[in-house]
Formats: sequence, C-alpha cells, structure tokens
Amino acid sequence: MNPPASPPVILLVSGDHLDVLAEQFHRYEREYDVRPAGTAAEANAVLKEARRSGLQVALVVTDSQLPDEQMLVAMHDWRSLVPTARRLVVIPIDRFGEESASLRPYLQKGKFDTFLVLPQGRRDEEFHYAVVEMLSDWGATVATSEVDSVRIITPEGLPLALAIRDFLDRQGMPHRTYPPDSPQGEEALARLDGPPSYPLVHLTSGVFADRPVLMPTSTRELGARIYGRPSDVEVDTVVDIAVVGAGPAGLAAAVYGASEGLSTVVIESEVIGGQAGTSSMIRNYLGFPRGISGQRLGQRARIQAIRFGARFFTGWPVVELRPGTDGRPHTLVTDGGEVRARSVLVASGVAYRRLGITTLEDLVGAGVHYGAAMTAAREMEERDVYVVGGGNSAGQAAVHLARFARSVTILIRRDDLAATMSKYLIDEIAWNPRIDVRPCTEIVDGGADDSGQLGWLRLCDVRTREEERVAAGGLFLLIGAAPHCDWLPADVRRDEHGFVLTGRDVPTECWVDGLPPENLATCVPGIFAAGDIRSGSMKRVASASGEGASAVSLVHGYLEGPRVPTSP
Repeated sequence: MNPPASPPVILLVSGDHLDVLAEQFHRYEREYDVRPAGTAAEANAVLKEARRSGLQVALVVTDSQLPDEQMLVAMHDWRSLVPTARRLVVIPIDRFGEESASLRPYLQKGKFDTFLVLPQGRRDEEFHYAVVEMLSDWGATVATSEVDSVRIITPEGLPLALAIRDFLDRQGMPHRTYPPDSPQGEEALARLDGPPSYPLVHLTSGVFADRPVLMPTSTRELGARIYGRPSDVEVDTVVDIAVVGAGPAGLAAAVYGASEGLSTVVIESEVIGGQAGTSSMIRNYLGFPRGISGQRLGQRARIQAIRFGARFFTGWPVVELRPGTDGRPHTLVTDGGEVRARSVLVASGVAYRRLGITTLEDLVGAGVHYGAAMTAAREMEERDVYVVGGGNSAGQAAVHLARFARSVTILIRRDDLAATMSKYLIDEIAWNPRIDVRPCTEIVDGGADDSGQLGWLRLCDVRTREEERVAAGGLFLLIGAAPHCDWLPADVRRDEHGFVLTGRDVPTECWVDGLPPENLATCVPGIFAAGDIRSGSMKRVASASGEGASAVSLVHGYLEGPRVPTSP
C-alpha cells in the first residue's frame, strides 16, 4: 500500500459569506483540506504556504466581492500561484442579476471556470453538482491517482510508457508509475518467468488477478489484452451494425443503434473517444455549460452504449472490408478476427498530419507529441512549450498546457487564428498571460538535449524566411486531418484527399435510377460513413455525433429491405 498523500486543498474566500461557504463545503472535508480566508491577502498567504509545502490546490471558491481587493485582480494572482486549480465565483442572489451580466465577458475569456449562485440553504444539490464536476475534472487531468489497480513499471524517459499512461487516462483506468527498483517494481518483476522488457504493466485488481504481468509492445496490444479481440464474436453471428471507430460519430451510432434494438459491435483501433478524446475541455458542446473533457465524453458515451447492449473491441485496426455480394453480409477483417455485419458504419475519423522533419519524428514520445497528449501535459511544468496548429484542438491544448508550462506558444502559418478557431477560444488565449500566438511561422528543424529529450526548435518566418533557434521543452502537433481508410475497397469511393464520398457527392455512375444514395450512404449498399472521415464533414464533435445518430435511421431503412442471409 502507498502511504496516504496529503489531501488536496479547497480554498474558500469571502468577507461576508464565509460561514455559508464553510457550511456548504463541510461535506468535502473527509477527502479535501478545506481552508477559509476572509480576504484576498489571506488567500494569497494560504496559497503560497500550500506551494511551499508541496500541496496540490484543487479548487478556489471566491465571493464575487472581496473586502480588500477587486475579485478579478485577486483571481489573476491566484491563477499565477496555482495555475492547475479550478476557479469558481459565487454570487449572492441579491446581486446575481447584475453581476452575472458584468462577469460573463470575463468568464468567456477564461478568467475563471464558472460562476454560481451562493447557496441559499442546505442541500443545494445543483450547486454541488457543479462543484463535483469541477473536482472530477481536476482529478482526471491534474491529480496523481491514489489508486494503482494498474501499475506501470518503467525507467524514466520511455516513450511507450507515456503512450500507455495516456491510453489508460483516456480509458478512465486509475494507474500509477513506479521505477523497477521500487517495492512495486520488484513485486511485478518477481511475477515474471523471464527477463523483463520495459515498460511492464501489472494489473493488480481482482478483475485481472488471473493475468500475468504484461510486457506490451504497443497500446493496441494492451487494449486487446484488457478488452478482448474481435474474434470473441461468435462465428455464426451476423450483427446488425458494425461500427468502425469509437470517436463521437461511432459512439453516437453505438448508443442509438443498441438502444433501438440493433445488435451492435464497435471496433476501435486505438482508444475510445478518438481524436476528440484528447481534448482537455470542450466548452461549446450542447448540454455541458461548464464544458466537458473529450476523455470524459468518450467514457460516458461508451458506458451508455454498453448499457444498451453494444459490444466494444479495442486495439484492433480493421485491415480490410469485404463487401457482401448477392445479399451476403459484409466482413470486417482484423488481425484479431473477423466480424460479419448486415451493415457497416465507417466512422474511423482522421489522424493529425505528420510534420515530416526526421530529427523531430525521432523524438516522438520524448518531448514531441501528436495530439493534445493530456498525460504529457503534467510533465511540462516550468518548460517552454510550443503548439503547432490553428484549430480548436490546438487552442484547447494550449489552454490546458498553460496550467502546467511556464509558457505556451502557438505557431501558425496564417496571419491570425480567426479563420480556423472558435472565438471563445481566441478570446481565452488572448487573455491568458502564459500563451502567445506566433503567426506566419513554421518549424524547419529541431533536436534533443543531453538527456535525449526535445531541447530546441528552429523556427522560420514564412514571409521573410528568417530563421530563429529557440529552446523548447515540449512540442505538440495538431496540424490538419489525414484520413486513414486504405482498408476500404475501391467500390467505396473517396475524394482527391482520401475522404469517403456519400450521398449526392458520390459519382453519378453509382446512382440508382437517377437518384443518389442517402445522405450518409456510400456507393456500396449497406455501407455508411459519418464524422470526420466523410468528405465535406464539419470536423466538429457535435456534427460528428449528429451524423452518427442519423446514420442509424438509414441503417434501419436498409435493414428493412430484403433480408440479408445470416449463413457464412
């Protein structure tokens, strides 16, 4: 057992309503160190002492008006002291109408995370629902897990170890990392029959008690060992719908398909949630006024789909799709087995384009990361970090990284972010003192420091071609979308960029009786496409979810046609 860590701090700041806050937060005192402060100055002292003592601060809750300092000024100071803490403003009911309007622009710019009405009595569960959401988000993205049902045994600096940690984070599996010479490392090594190959993954919970210590060579292999293989599907079973990809489109299709009685199988090559699962905070998704992380959204959707009967197989990319002929089912081929289905939804999404600079490609996992890599963000403390990309994913990554890094610089080739990023993110970036945007700039080279980690980048102004070498402790690449659907047969037509054509966009020779396929249908009957992989899609989480749900109604229409034989 690990010794219990000091509980994270919740700081309550108010001059006139500290007693109300103290009463409301009494319920959290078992798990958190709840500390009161009557002024901004007292709050500063508490936070400075917490930093000196190495304590984590999970949440700062402040009255909208303080006796000794303007609240927004104090909030700026607190963010500098504890950048990873969540920030909540409470407003007494008699001032809520006026102050919620005046504070809303600062909320939009990310000065704090949300504001709420000061509770008027006991059991204000709507208030506490918001508080628990914030603490849960903090725990998932900042805190070190106190549970180690999965132990990663590894020396420092192994890229695969970081990839496995990111995989487990996105799966919502609590884990901790230990060196080989620790007691936990020695326990795992004692369970091996031969020499170790790091990283080791020791599954310690009762669910995995009969499994040996694993030595995975990839996250896909680990996923297959934990979640099973497609070959687990009974040989004689033909499912109603097989979904390829578990991003927002695939997850929505799984939820709607399974809830409407369709036998549903989802095959995901890597991690549930897809590219969206790497987003630290999605603030413009319908129904989540305080935002939701892509990881949490993916986890909830997966649980929801499983509740309705959907089956998930993780870690096995589809290598071939054999369309059924003469009414036969379609066959999806993976290295772990085959799945036969009456209909198929292609929702495999896209991947970030490669930078193509050999010296930096060699450092992937050693300071260079494709995607937001939320796990790696925790290791960027006191580093100068660069984010390449101008889309929402890049903006969300920069905001999250700024909680840890000393500085974050967004590199874009355009003059500004206006054409590619949502305004709420542009505003939040502009108000964050740790984030800068460097326009008209590209990376032309980079290399490692003495430890083998990323140490420097060479930047080039795309207008003047003037170059500059800068120190860099982290590089996060979110540069455009590249489809990966070479496994699709030629009959499933694609555009010049490789995205799947559907509906009226398919070539006219594929039309039947002068009519195009349905909006999300491909040239091949019974094969549909949704989300980012589809040509002309919006590349947004909400639109992908909508397409995944809409595809299910088209599947129903297709299945109501001539019955597809179920024999092989």
